[in-house]
Amino acid sequence: MSKALRLSEKWFRRGLWLVALVFAGFLIGLGGTIVGDLPKVEAPLQVDDFLDRTEATKLRARSKELQQAEADAQEALEQAQLQRSKARSESQAERESFSHWLAARSVTQRAEHDPEVLARTRALDQLKLAERRTQQAVEAQQQALLDARQSASATRKQLQAMEDEAYQKLSAERRKVELRVFLYRLALTLPLLAIAGWLFAKKRKGTYWPFVWGFIIFALFAFFVELVPYLPSYGGYVRYIVGIAVTALVGRYAILALGRYLERQKQAEALPDQERRKELDYDVAQARLAKNVCPGCERTVDLKDTHVDYCPHCGLCLFDRCGACSTRKSAFSRYCFCCGTSRQGSKAPLASAGAELHRSAPGMSPTTDSVTKEE
Repeated sequence: MSKALRLSEKWFRRGLWLVALVFAGFLIGLGGTIVGDLPKVEAPLQVDDFLDRTEATKLRARSKELQQAEADAQEALEQAQLQRSKARSESQAERESFSHWLAARSVTQRAEHDPEVLARTRALDQLKLAERRTQQAVEAQQQALLDARQSASATRKQLQAMEDEAYQKLSAERRKVELRVFLYRLALTLPLLAIAGWLFAKKRKGTYWPFVWGFIIFALFAFFVELVPYLPSYGGYVRYIVGIAVTALVGRYAILALGRYLERQKQAEALPDQERRKELDYDVAQARLAKNVCPGCERTVDLKDTHVDYCPHCGLCLFDRCGACSTRKSAFSRYCFCCGTSRQGSKAPLASAGAELHRSAPGMSPTTDSVTKEE
């Protein structure tokens, strides 16, 4: 089609397409801002919104207390273990010293009557008693630590159970919010698609077509970028069902459109040649001819063959002869490319050929001449 346009018109059209793209870009920016702010309509959700706040607060405070008690018990246990180790060391040292001292004494002496032996034995008993006390302290701290850990674990389990139930409610509510936000997007996008469809059907060739196409691009972007990626999944069922429905609708529309197109083509091919050419747009006809396609039936025709003047498929006249210079030219050209005569002076190919034959043979019979004029 661009081959049939003037050079200035080509650049104007390119500039208008640039206007359409810029217009679509600003609309897309505005639409993206609106769609991005749609989730703010819904209040942000937290897990605490689905908990018994009083009970959860008590459990959390109790858990903190038990954690602190566990830490204190662990620290006390370490101190007790240190004291036990110290007592054991002292007792062990005293036993070794006492053993060595007894070995050095004379075997003839009676140890039970020796005051020093009795004193050292009593001292050793005191150390053993201190060692047992430190062992008891260690055991008490171990029991306290075990109790604190078990209580903390039970509290954490109770709190975890409450939070798990709250998380399930939170997940279900977030799915509902996601669906509502998607419906907001759908309510915003469907009218845009409807308006874009109407503009495409009625206004795409109008005076303000750059704005029409800009809005159409914006509507398509809003549907495929701002809506489709946020389509709820629910295991894939929703997306597949929506995809099947959209494909069925588009396919049905395409089938019906194809049927209507073929019916229009049949009706157009049944019209006289002059009426068919009047209904064809000049630029469209020139573009199709440039592609070696019949402007009427849109089937391929060998236009390089100089003997082809009519479409062999629908009978539409493609080439005729100038009424002034008899040059073979396109039947859709407004002026003869050889002499510049207007198309109104063109002759049909057969009539022109008959006229040339009549001029070249002056003695032709009147019957042949009349037949040529009728053709």
